[in-house]
Amino acid sequence: MTQPRTLDASASPLDYYGAELRRLREAAGLNQAQLGGCIFCTASLVGQIETAKKVPTRDFSERVDAALGTEGHLSRLIGLVLRSQLPSWFQAYAELEARASYISTYQAQLVYGLLQTEAYARAVLGVLTDDHLDARAAARIERQRILRREGPPLLWVVLSEAVLHQEIGGREVMRDQLTRLLAYRDSQWVNIQILPFTAGQHAGLPGTFNVLRFEEDPDLIYTEDFVQGHMTAHPEKVKESSLRYAHLQASALSVEDSAALIARVMEERYGEQQADGGRDMA
Repeated sequence: MTQPRTLDASASPLDYYGAELRRLREAAGLNQAQLGGCIFCTASLVGQIETAKKVPTRDFSERVDAALGTEGHLSRLIGLVLRSQLPSWFQAYAELEARASYISTYQAQLVYGLLQTEAYARAVLGVLTDDHLDARAAARIERQRILRREGPPLLWVVLSEAVLHQEIGGREVMRDQLTRLLAYRDSQWVNIQILPFTAGQHAGLPGTFNVLRFEEDPDLIYTEDFVQGHMTAHPEKVKESSLRYAHLQASALSVEDSAALIARVMEERYGEQQADGGRDMA
């Protein structure tokens, strides 16, 4: 069992969560093993989370809340904890993304984070290192909760056709990822267009970018370079980016034709009946 240690609850959201978990457990008169038994996990895991050595999941938080009758206390904290696991330079954008009423994005290489499956996200995030991969992947998936809330933002996504062909995580991961994209075909709030290779030169050649619109605040443009992200609300930059996006939408396939292309690539490139070499099996 992990030995108790003094936590500075103000050090980070993770430390605060750990201190609160310990406080609630002790108030219920349970040791770590007893709480673990109630929520079907080990005493060691409870101890690691209490001492901020391991990042909790939303499922863990919900099970503890149910077991201790805390009226969702930890479940309300977990969003803050997971957001703190995002890169420091990305956290401000994630907060604004969660407040936006309209999100439009052009992605040249990858599926947009709000639409990624967990396996796809893990493959992307684990390219250089798998350090803290569970926490980093959980933080990315946590962002997607804004699409399931009451009154979600309108999300309009233009993906380069290259995104469909760039094999991330293997054929099974890609098949599941394209299936996820197709699941939004009838969504009222999510629209996906594919910019086909046949479009030739296009307005998105300078690279990936996002446009965030808000009910009251100025529109915002977000871009990334190799190191970090950049945001601006400069009117001329917003105007130029909005014009580029309008041209991208016009050059892309319709939502219906885009879904048909996604389905065709999924079957032809990642279908279960293909051999490893890419040829149909006899």
